[in-house]
Amino acid sequence: MTKMPGKFTRIAIANRGEVAVRIIKACEELGIETVLLHSEADINSRAYRMATKTICIGPAATAESYLNIEANINGALAGGAQAIHPGFGFLSENADFAEAVSNAGLTFIGPSAEAIRSLGDKVHCKELAKKAGLPLVPGYQGENQQVANLITEAERIGYPVIVKAAAGGGGRGMKLIKSSAEAAELIESAQREAQSAFGSPKVFLEKYLDRAKHIEFQIFGDATGNVVHFFDRECSVQRRHQKIIEEATSPSLTEELRRRMGEAACAIATLGKYKGAGTVEFLLQDGEFYLLEVNTRLQVEHPVTEEVLGVDLVKMQILTAQGEYIHDPKMIRVPRGHSIECRIYAENPFLGGVPSTGLLGHVEWPEGPGRRYEYGFDSGDTITPYYDPMIAKVIVWDENRQRAIQKMIRVLKDSVVFGVHTNIPYLIEILSHKEFVMGTMTTRFIETYFADPIKEPELTEVEKKIAAAALAQARGTQHAGATASASASPWMTYWRGI
Repeated sequence: MTKMPGKFTRIAIANRGEVAVRIIKACEELGIETVLLHSEADINSRAYRMATKTICIGPAATAESYLNIEANINGALAGGAQAIHPGFGFLSENADFAEAVSNAGLTFIGPSAEAIRSLGDKVHCKELAKKAGLPLVPGYQGENQQVANLITEAERIGYPVIVKAAAGGGGRGMKLIKSSAEAAELIESAQREAQSAFGSPKVFLEKYLDRAKHIEFQIFGDATGNVVHFFDRECSVQRRHQKIIEEATSPSLTEELRRRMGEAACAIATLGKYKGAGTVEFLLQDGEFYLLEVNTRLQVEHPVTEEVLGVDLVKMQILTAQGEYIHDPKMIRVPRGHSIECRIYAENPFLGGVPSTGLLGHVEWPEGPGRRYEYGFDSGDTITPYYDPMIAKVIVWDENRQRAIQKMIRVLKDSVVFGVHTNIPYLIEILSHKEFVMGTMTTRFIETYFADPIKEPELTEVEKKIAAAALAQARGTQHAGATASASASPWMTYWRGI
């Protein structure tokens, strides 16, 4: 944070979907009004209806709206906000944006531009970690970004090698190179994706660990710069380097390993003079851990940490930006129970996860103890093809990991999403897999067991009739009178997200 102007009365949100909803709710808790900075494509969304004020900052294309620094700042100023919360993704890890926000007389709710440059830039972060003596995966983080040079470095490291975006995370701009024959194509692809997602084509290389677990620590620097960690999460279930299921705490750590990794996480964040919420990610293999990267923002999976520790990280972010939040040294935080989060995507699991867009029909998330839902769309909203197809996060808490797994499966089976396909059947199969239940999965779990689309189930005649009737209702009067034959097959349409 570069400015502490006192209490905010109105905060602008430079984001969309469920994360915008999450920020709005935290602001409501604090009695703060909100300004949603949205694209033309996001008018029909839950955040649009919940925000105190809405300002359109551009068309659907992210480069002209959510990644447009000037449009976001102008929107925040026009909306009378004193601060901007960037959420995660888009401009949340863009140091130039944080700096521009400050220069405009607003407060950036997140780390300072200097901290983002120091830790958020993956290459610079690894240089800092090397100075601090943190363990690193062998790789190349040099300035020479010529494809020919990167291929030479990849061959020096030894295949398989992973190429990553220097300025971002979340799996964007990340490619696994298994041989020299595919190196040029994948490096160029990673550079294009990095430019599109984060505004910089810079990449770096790392040796690919083939049986590693992904373990991350939630760190938080208070208004005085004191950094503590809020324990760990395990995010080893990843598809194409993007997390699908996350949990807190990790079933893979001994208390001694947890202590050492937590200390390392706080050490790198303290070196970077970090304030606010951030995540230090590690790879764990054969009992040894290696720094992966630092994400200088709120993380998609932050709810599982909130559930086991009883904290509100977004509220803490806002209070820290106001200069009010300071860690209480007398408060000893101990994780309680176990929490799991599943990301619900609008995609067809029977076709390998191709996006499924369109009008949402009836949507129902089953309420109950230890169940939490964060979603950005309601019945009647449209899932567009312009953005990430994640429509909701389902989070459960229970007394231990086995009970949390059982609860999540029950909750997913009882969830109802009409109108588009979802990955709910895919998630249920993952949660039921022996390796996941035992907690022994690695980052190659999906590649090993779920590389192919899952098998489409057979419906009974009764279920087909229910599906057809529900579809007609969901599509409204214009379809209500359609012929029965047109909607007779649920596979011509979509039923309950499958």
